[in-house]
Amino acid sequence: MAYETITVDIDADGIALVTIDLPGKSMNVWNADLMREFSAFVDEFCTNDDIKGAVITSGKKTGFLAGADLNMLGDGDPSVSGGASATKKQQFDAAFALNAMMRKLETSGHPAKALIKGQASAKPVAAAVNGLALGGGLELVLASHYRIVADNPKLQLGVPEVQVGLLPGAGGTQRLPRLAGLQNAAMLATQGRPIDPQTAKSQGIIQEVAPVGELVAKAKEWVKANPKVTQPWDKQGFKFPGGGGAMNPKAMQFFMAANAMAQRETNHNYPAVRYILSCLYEGSIVPFDTAIRIESKYFLKLLSSAQTRNMIRTLFINKQAAEKGEARPKGVEKQDIKTVGVLGAGLMGSGITHVTVKGGMNVVVLDRDMEAAEKAIAYSKKILDKRVSRGKLTKEAAEEFLAKIKPTADYNDLKDVDLIIEAVFEDPDIKADVIKKTEAVIGPDIIFASNTSTLPITGLARHSERPDQFIGMHFFSPVDKMPLLEIIPGEKTGDRALATALDYNAKIRKTPIVVKDVRGFYTNRVVPPYLNEAMLMVKEGVKPALIENAAKSLGMPLGPLALIDETKLDLGLMLVRATRKELGDEYKSTGVEDLLETMVEGLGRSGRVSGGGFYEYPEGGKKHLWPGLAEHFPIADQQPTMEDVKERLLYAQLVPAAQCFAEGIIDDPQSADLGAIFGWGFAPWTGGPMSHIDTIGAESFVRTAESLAQRYGERFHPPAKFREMASAGGKLYGKAA
Repeated sequence: MAYETITVDIDADGIALVTIDLPGKSMNVWNADLMREFSAFVDEFCTNDDIKGAVITSGKKTGFLAGADLNMLGDGDPSVSGGASATKKQQFDAAFALNAMMRKLETSGHPAKALIKGQASAKPVAAAVNGLALGGGLELVLASHYRIVADNPKLQLGVPEVQVGLLPGAGGTQRLPRLAGLQNAAMLATQGRPIDPQTAKSQGIIQEVAPVGELVAKAKEWVKANPKVTQPWDKQGFKFPGGGGAMNPKAMQFFMAANAMAQRETNHNYPAVRYILSCLYEGSIVPFDTAIRIESKYFLKLLSSAQTRNMIRTLFINKQAAEKGEARPKGVEKQDIKTVGVLGAGLMGSGITHVTVKGGMNVVVLDRDMEAAEKAIAYSKKILDKRVSRGKLTKEAAEEFLAKIKPTADYNDLKDVDLIIEAVFEDPDIKADVIKKTEAVIGPDIIFASNTSTLPITGLARHSERPDQFIGMHFFSPVDKMPLLEIIPGEKTGDRALATALDYNAKIRKTPIVVKDVRGFYTNRVVPPYLNEAMLMVKEGVKPALIENAAKSLGMPLGPLALIDETKLDLGLMLVRATRKELGDEYKSTGVEDLLETMVEGLGRSGRVSGGGFYEYPEGGKKHLWPGLAEHFPIADQQPTMEDVKERLLYAQLVPAAQCFAEGIIDDPQSADLGAIFGWGFAPWTGGPMSHIDTIGAESFVRTAESLAQRYGERFHPPAKFREMASAGGKLYGKAA
């Protein structure tokens, strides 16, 4: 049979070398074509007596096999889910297909009873893993009898499905614990973090690590030397490493602890984690063939859920599309950015300098004097020194990195840069000054990007002699850790400026969204209302611990009061006063101005950097909520429920996000979802605010928002566009969420 996704070469010993190489794809993935063709090969392998064994490898330099094609899963491909109109049995059979194929491969089609009784044996299959093997890729490796992996510490082996709301659905939850034990399997599957080959070998997941050039030869040697094989779990008397089963004391102790720890970490927001542990437990007390059917049952439940589809769509499909430059103007030549000029070596400028060099570019960083400019080098050195101390970077590599940073106080040193990124103090007059001085020396075609969190780009561009080449790039702090980049075209920004911003982003590998040029853009029109709501609750006498715990239970990575401390209360007060000054009589009070004044000016508590805000930060100790807060904002006798606080904090984000979408500040739901999750940590389990509104339904969203508005104020009123959508039964995304 002729294949397109694999090649099969049978040598004189009858060993089939199966090379996976999807045409036109940079990475091998389980898509419908590969599943169909590999299944056909497995059928031939089991029935053709001329084939004595098989070695499976990859024709890609990028890796072995990266798992399932999530675009296929996110679209609800019938080959995986059976389709919405299919019967339950048809849906299950479709979800079980890959699992069944893996099982057939490792048994050569023999019944398990025959293998266990020694009445039959399987043909040997070895995996020669020459690159990363993730998800369904690793599951194919696990279904092989011998697993040999390239000796490369950067090579990744893992089952990351939980990160998009799924579980390993091709035997991963059953083979991993039978090879590595329940605890190692649970760590891999519930956290989704990859391991390196040596770690995998030490855990019993693979048998050998070898130079990449020797993999296939060694795999063939093993196949030739082992003509009849049986997987450990298909042998009489098999026992789980470290113990397993319903009555094993070690296993019982493990499951009690694992369930408690998992729910503590996930706040019951991620069914996938619970289902993975269920697969491990239930699978450990039944025969293997029953166990993989249990796995597929849970896999189908997740795949059929709105939550998983939302997570796949936002965290993989839309994220990948954005990072590949989906918003890039067509027909604009790709910009070759080799050297970037960064204006300002403060916290933001130093962070931008670091990620720029990390992206392979040189940086000329300018500040008022050399001492100030050299802070950018110190910033990067601190990060690099930590990596060197942990053995993740050599001293030579760190020195090469720092050599790419040129500090200066002379504007003339910017004359040969390919892009300017301004990151000076958030003051229009200061920015105007550096714009004029920089444009006096840089080339006439150089794009000028301003890093600002609130100032409209069109206003700043008025100080430029070439507003068509002026654009906003809003980085988030700390720049080296935060994954989002807001790109803001002004009224006169041209396509080349937008294209250059996205080309630069491709190098630094952040998730970009393009937003409308208004004060605060997208993220800073949603985050302040959320943080203000928490401060309003403090003023009302709601216990600060209840506020923080409600946010964490909702799935936020940090409580809002802790986040306010990180972003600094004095900055919040400054922005409030600047906005009030600019808007004059049109300014609407947030209700927290007096709290900010009390905390900053009355008590000198400006946040973490200043030594304390809502929290105390004892040296060498663990941060904790400041006990003195109650003296200034007394605790109310009557406290709201956890659910009430969660709802209020959730809608304090949903409503302003919906307003931004309704006003065209962000013109597509996918960007709104990406910006929320990667900008301020909006609960990832929802898929983002727009996905969540689709999931609960526009009618439910509007009804709850109106109820909150009646109780707490007009800030919760939903936009008219969403009321209309609720009446029409419409959705933000084309397909049902």
